[in-house]
Amino acid sequence: MVRTSRASVTRWKQAYEAYGAKGVEARPHPGKSPKLTRQQRRRLAVLLKRGARKHGYSTALWTLVRVSQVIERHFGVHYHPGHVWRVLRAMQWTSQKPERRARERDERAIAKWREQAWPRIKKSPAHWPKHCAD
Repeated sequence: MVRTSRASVTRWKQAYEAYGAKGVEARPHPGKSPKLTRQQRRRLAVLLKRGARKHGYSTALWTLVRVSQVIERHFGVHYHPGHVWRVLRAMQWTSQKPERRARERDERAIAKWREQAWPRIKKSPAHWPKHCAD
């Protein structure tokens, strides 16, 4: 099933009748073409996955300014940092913040607590209020 309006189908039919298969071929999207090619965006993903520290930054956090600098350094293409998010979004990347954890965090103690204390503390479904059981 094709989910489209009747008007679109009518337009396609008229274009086909008037111009044949050429009339219904996909056309390029209007607007400026991207500064980075598909291959360059794939290469950028590889570069970014290496981490910010591998590119000489003092922290592992990627910022739009840092990404724009990497793009310019490796591809000779200038992007305003405020527009780099569009490149990243086209690559299906999302903004992420590093997980903050205390240096003193004791993973063994946490695992032990989850195994021993949590089952004893948490309420079982039998003790939930009726409105929560659904």
